[in-house]
Amino acid sequence: MARAVLRGPARLVAPVLGALSFVCAGTSLGFELHVPDGVMPPEIPSDNPPSDAKAALGRKLYFDARLSTDGTIACASCHHPAHGFADPRGKPTSAGVGGASGARNAPTVLNAAFLASQFWDGREPTLEAQAVQPLINPIEHGFADHPAVVARLRELPDYATPFDAAFGSDEITIERVGQAIATFEREIISLNAPIDRFLAGDPKAISDSAQRGWGLFNSKARCNTCHGHIDVLPLFTDDLFHNIGVGVEKLDFEAVAAKAAKEVAAGRSLDELALNDVESSELGRFLVTSQQKDMGAFKTPQLRNVALTAPYMHDGSEATLEDVIAFYDRGGNDNPYLDGGMRPLNLTAQEKTDLVEFLKTLTSEDLDRFEPLAKLVP
Repeated sequence: MARAVLRGPARLVAPVLGALSFVCAGTSLGFELHVPDGVMPPEIPSDNPPSDAKAALGRKLYFDARLSTDGTIACASCHHPAHGFADPRGKPTSAGVGGASGARNAPTVLNAAFLASQFWDGREPTLEAQAVQPLINPIEHGFADHPAVVARLRELPDYATPFDAAFGSDEITIERVGQAIATFEREIISLNAPIDRFLAGDPKAISDSAQRGWGLFNSKARCNTCHGHIDVLPLFTDDLFHNIGVGVEKLDFEAVAAKAAKEVAAGRSLDELALNDVESSELGRFLVTSQQKDMGAFKTPQLRNVALTAPYMHDGSEATLEDVIAFYDRGGNDNPYLDGGMRPLNLTAQEKTDLVEFLKTLTSEDLDRFEPLAKLVP
């Protein structure tokens, strides 16, 4: 096991070998990342050095439904350990306080530590920023603002000690909340699936059908255009944004963009537009960049454990993996900003089956280590 020491800015001082063990300078608190050999570890902000105590606090916060206005919603409600850390409720879009549904399907938290940005539209750059945003969305955790979140936590006597253990004082701030949850989420890594054994040289690790699917993935089906495999970051995503035609059938992009601009000028947050306004939500990455090339573009999701995280697409519009393959086979949905890589594939029935079988080989074989976490879901 490699050991890395954090002194000031986070940096690695040893090669990656199996799990990474971090030690915060001046303490005896350890922190482990399950990163396989040859995979680049996720970046860790220099102002948020990890520790077991901080991860423990983050875990407590992640599973605490008291961090919602009606006491019903925790982070784990939409990112459940037993459902690949995605929404277990099977609805197209995720719901929050009072059962209100948003415009998007909650993506998995598994391996999110590796991603360059967070949310379907990449509107937050770090796990720290992502972790605290849902707390103040009216249809997620429901708090009016971050001071209201802090006030709620200060009312709960069981938080003073874990904040003190994690940060050296019992002061509760929204920055510390985000840092703790992000530290816990960085431990949620799983890159151990049959496909990994197959790519490492074991020809029997996946079925003949799945092997044919892997061949199609990299050829006729053109999946690798956006979901290519990279040895040092094997999430099967380019981590970029593309318009593939989801949710745009009746969308007047220019009219909706003009309306959204007025909403922003009037003080409405991007987070509210993304989750609470169905039409504005479909603008995707454009909401963040205001660049025409990003109209209707959404992040390429990672494919790890994809068989566990139905329904699919940012709006949950595809119920099964079979539906997803059919969507791509017809070339997506036409619109003025459709990505140039989208085109009909003319797959046979057998080829579609083989692709689905391949996608199932991306399911991790070590997810049982998260079973104790599933018992914490309120």
